Amino acid sequence: MSVLVGKKAPSFTAKAVQGQKIIDEFSLDQFIGEKYVVLFFYPKDFTFVCPTELHRFQEEIKEFEARGVQVVGCSTDSEFSHWAWVNTPKNQGGIEGVTYPLVADINKTISQDYDVLAGETYVNEEGSVEIDGELVAYRGLFLIDKAGTVRHQVVNDMPLGRSIKECIRVIDALQHFEEHGEVCPMDWQKGDDAMTANHEGVSEYLSK
Repeated sequence: MSVLVGKKAPSFTAKAVQGQKIIDEFSLDQFIGEKYVVLFFYPKDFTFVCPTELHRFQEEIKEFEARGVQVVGCSTDSEFSHWAWVNTPKNQGGIEGVTYPLVADINKTISQDYDVLAGETYVNEEGSVEIDGELVAYRGLFLIDKAGTVRHQVVNDMPLGRSIKECIRVIDALQHFEEHGEVCPMDWQKGDDAMTANHEGVSEYLSK
Protein backbone atom coordinates (compact mmCIF):
# COMPACT_ATOMS: atom_id res chain seq x y z
CA MET A 1 0.00 0.00 0.00
CA SER A 2 1.49 3.32 -1.08
CA VAL A 3 1.85 6.18 1.37
CA LEU A 4 0.83 9.37 -0.45
CA VAL A 5 1.11 11.69 2.55
CA GLY A 6 3.44 14.57 1.71
CA LYS A 7 3.11 13.94 -2.02
CA LYS A 8 1.02 15.61 -4.69
CA ALA A 9 -2.37 13.96 -5.02
CA PRO A 10 -2.56 11.98 -8.26
CA SER A 11 -4.36 14.05 -10.88
CA PHE A 12 -7.23 12.69 -12.95
CA THR A 13 -10.03 13.73 -15.26
CA ALA A 14 -13.13 11.54 -15.27
CA LYS A 15 -16.90 11.55 -15.55
CA ALA A 16 -18.80 12.35 -12.36
CA VAL A 17 -22.32 12.85 -11.09
CA GLN A 18 -23.45 15.76 -8.95
CA GLY A 19 -27.14 15.82 -8.13
CA GLN A 20 -29.06 15.49 -11.37
CA LYS A 21 -26.08 16.41 -13.53
CA ILE A 22 -23.50 14.21 -15.25
CA ILE A 23 -20.16 16.01 -15.54
CA ASP A 24 -18.06 14.89 -18.51
CA GLU A 25 -14.69 16.18 -17.30
CA PHE A 26 -14.33 16.35 -13.52
CA SER A 27 -10.93 17.03 -11.98
CA LEU A 28 -9.62 17.88 -8.52
CA ASP A 29 -7.34 20.45 -10.17
CA GLN A 30 -10.22 22.95 -10.06
CA PHE A 31 -9.88 23.14 -6.26
CA ILE A 32 -6.13 23.86 -6.10
CA GLY A 33 -5.59 27.19 -4.37
CA GLU A 34 -9.30 27.38 -3.55
CA LYS A 35 -10.38 24.52 -1.29
CA TYR A 36 -9.23 21.55 0.72
CA VAL A 37 -10.54 18.22 -0.60
CA VAL A 38 -11.69 15.08 1.16
CA LEU A 39 -11.56 12.39 -1.52
CA PHE A 40 -13.04 9.13 -0.33
CA PHE A 41 -13.31 5.81 -2.15
CA TYR A 42 -15.97 3.19 -1.55
CA PRO A 43 -16.49 -0.29 -3.06
CA LYS A 44 -19.87 -0.20 -4.83
CA ASP A 45 -23.12 1.61 -5.41
CA PHE A 46 -26.32 -0.09 -4.18
CA THR A 47 -24.64 -1.93 -1.31
CA PHE A 48 -24.90 -1.94 2.49
CA VAL A 49 -22.14 -0.11 4.38
CA CYS A 50 -21.50 2.35 1.52
CA PRO A 51 -24.80 4.28 1.75
CA THR A 52 -24.33 4.77 5.50
CA GLU A 53 -21.07 6.55 4.75
CA LEU A 54 -22.36 8.62 1.85
CA HIS A 55 -25.38 9.76 3.84
CA ARG A 56 -23.19 10.71 6.83
CA PHE A 57 -20.95 12.85 4.63
CA GLN A 58 -24.08 14.60 3.37
CA GLU A 59 -25.45 15.07 6.89
CA GLU A 60 -22.21 16.82 7.87
CA ILE A 61 -21.74 18.70 4.59
CA LYS A 62 -22.17 22.11 6.24
CA GLU A 63 -19.34 21.26 8.67
CA PHE A 64 -17.07 20.56 5.71
CA GLU A 65 -18.20 23.68 3.86
CA ALA A 66 -17.56 25.83 6.95
CA ARG A 67 -13.95 24.60 6.86
CA GLY A 68 -13.55 25.27 3.13
CA VAL A 69 -13.51 21.55 2.29
CA GLN A 70 -14.93 19.95 -0.85
CA VAL A 71 -16.14 16.38 -0.33
CA VAL A 72 -15.73 14.06 -3.34
CA GLY A 73 -16.74 10.38 -3.49
CA CYS A 74 -15.37 7.82 -5.92
CA SER A 75 -16.02 4.19 -6.83
CA THR A 76 -15.40 1.97 -9.83
CA ASP A 77 -19.07 2.15 -10.87
CA SER A 78 -20.13 4.03 -14.01
CA GLU A 79 -21.61 7.51 -14.06
CA PHE A 80 -24.95 5.91 -15.00
CA SER A 81 -24.89 3.75 -11.88
CA HIS A 82 -24.04 6.81 -9.75
CA TRP A 83 -26.89 8.77 -11.36
CA ALA A 84 -29.39 5.97 -10.75
CA TRP A 85 -28.27 5.63 -7.11
CA VAL A 86 -28.55 9.36 -6.44
CA ASN A 87 -32.05 9.27 -7.91
CA THR A 88 -33.18 6.31 -5.78
CA PRO A 89 -34.97 7.18 -2.49
CA LYS A 90 -33.17 6.40 0.75
CA ASN A 91 -35.89 3.99 1.88
CA GLN A 92 -35.24 1.96 -1.27
CA GLY A 93 -31.49 1.71 -0.72
CA GLY A 94 -30.61 4.86 -2.63
CA ILE A 95 -28.71 8.01 -1.76
CA GLU A 96 -31.23 10.60 -2.88
CA GLY A 97 -30.24 13.99 -1.47
CA VAL A 98 -26.46 13.55 -1.78
CA THR A 99 -25.18 16.77 -3.36
CA TYR A 100 -21.40 16.36 -3.54
CA PRO A 101 -19.70 14.90 -6.65
CA LEU A 102 -19.36 11.15 -7.20
CA VAL A 103 -16.54 10.22 -9.58
CA ALA A 104 -16.91 7.27 -11.96
CA ASP A 105 -13.64 5.33 -11.94
CA ILE A 106 -14.89 2.74 -14.38
CA ASN A 107 -11.39 2.14 -15.82
CA LYS A 108 -10.02 1.59 -12.29
CA THR A 109 -7.12 3.96 -12.98
CA ILE A 110 -7.93 6.44 -10.20
CA SER A 111 -8.25 3.71 -7.57
CA GLN A 112 -5.00 2.23 -8.84
CA ASP A 113 -3.16 5.57 -8.72
CA TYR A 114 -4.29 6.08 -5.10
CA ASP A 115 -3.41 2.42 -4.42
CA VAL A 116 -6.81 1.46 -3.03
CA LEU A 117 -7.79 -1.01 -5.75
CA ALA A 118 -8.56 -4.48 -4.44
CA GLY A 119 -7.92 -7.54 -6.57
CA GLU A 120 -5.09 -8.16 -9.00
CA THR A 121 -4.70 -8.80 -12.70
CA TYR A 122 -2.14 -11.20 -14.11
CA VAL A 123 -1.33 -13.03 -17.33
CA ASN A 124 -1.72 -16.82 -17.17
CA GLU A 125 0.42 -19.41 -18.94
CA GLU A 126 -1.76 -19.17 -22.04
CA GLY A 127 -1.17 -15.43 -22.25
CA SER A 128 -4.71 -14.50 -21.20
CA VAL A 129 -5.39 -11.82 -18.60
CA GLU A 130 -7.06 -13.12 -15.45
CA ILE A 131 -8.33 -11.37 -12.32
CA ASP A 132 -7.73 -12.57 -8.78
CA GLY A 133 -10.48 -11.10 -6.59
CA GLU A 134 -12.78 -8.23 -7.51
CA LEU A 135 -11.47 -4.96 -8.94
CA VAL A 136 -13.26 -2.52 -6.65
CA ALA A 137 -11.95 0.14 -4.27
CA TYR A 138 -11.19 -0.28 -0.59
CA ARG A 139 -12.52 2.41 1.75
CA GLY A 140 -9.70 4.88 1.22
CA LEU A 141 -9.88 8.50 2.39
CA PHE A 142 -7.43 11.27 1.49
CA LEU A 143 -7.28 14.81 2.88
CA ILE A 144 -5.72 17.09 0.27
CA ASP A 145 -4.65 20.64 1.12
CA LYS A 146 -5.11 23.74 -1.03
CA ALA A 147 -1.73 23.18 -2.67
CA GLY A 148 -2.88 19.74 -3.88
CA THR A 149 -0.73 17.80 -1.39
CA VAL A 150 -2.02 14.77 0.52
CA ARG A 151 -1.81 15.49 4.26
CA HIS A 152 -3.71 12.50 5.67
CA GLN A 153 -4.83 9.11 4.44
CA VAL A 154 -6.62 6.12 5.90
CA VAL A 155 -7.64 2.88 4.18
CA ASN A 156 -10.20 0.48 5.62
CA ASP A 157 -11.10 -3.00 4.45
CA MET A 158 -14.53 -3.23 2.86
CA PRO A 159 -16.57 -4.38 5.91
CA LEU A 160 -15.25 -1.51 8.07
CA GLY A 161 -17.04 1.83 7.90
CA ARG A 162 -15.13 5.02 8.62
CA SER A 163 -15.56 7.74 11.27
CA ILE A 164 -16.85 11.12 10.12
CA LYS A 165 -15.83 12.61 13.47
CA GLU A 166 -12.23 11.55 12.99
CA CYS A 167 -12.23 12.96 9.46
CA ILE A 168 -13.37 16.38 10.71
CA ARG A 169 -10.97 16.23 13.67
CA VAL A 170 -7.99 15.76 11.34
CA ILE A 171 -9.14 18.67 9.16
CA ASP A 172 -9.34 20.86 12.27
CA ALA A 173 -5.86 19.75 13.33
CA LEU A 174 -4.36 20.53 9.91
CA GLN A 175 -6.01 23.94 9.79
CA HIS A 176 -4.91 24.72 13.36
CA PHE A 177 -1.33 23.87 12.43
CA GLU A 178 -1.48 25.99 9.28
CA GLU A 179 -2.93 28.98 11.15
CA HIS A 180 -0.94 28.86 14.39
CA GLY A 181 2.13 26.74 13.61
CA GLU A 182 1.32 24.54 16.60
CA VAL A 183 1.35 20.74 16.44
CA CYS A 184 -1.61 18.73 17.70
CA PRO A 185 -1.10 15.90 20.24
CA MET A 186 -2.96 12.60 20.62
CA ASP A 187 -6.78 12.97 20.63
CA TRP A 188 -6.54 16.74 20.11
CA GLN A 189 -9.92 18.38 19.52
CA LYS A 190 -10.71 21.84 18.18
CA GLY A 191 -10.40 24.29 21.07
CA ASP A 192 -7.85 22.18 22.97
CA ASP A 193 -4.34 23.43 23.71
CA ALA A 194 -1.71 22.46 21.16
CA MET A 195 2.10 22.52 21.31
CA THR A 196 4.90 24.49 19.75
CA ALA A 197 7.36 22.13 18.07
CA ASN A 198 10.29 22.62 20.46
CA HIS A 199 11.28 21.35 23.91
CA GLU A 200 10.12 24.52 25.65
CA GLY A 201 6.71 24.36 24.01
CA VAL A 202 6.24 20.68 24.80
CA SER A 203 7.25 21.22 28.44
CA GLU A 204 4.81 24.12 28.76
CA TYR A 205 1.99 21.99 27.31
CA LEU A 206 2.74 19.02 29.59
CA SER A 207 2.84 21.23 32.69
CA LYS A 208 -0.75 22.38 32.20
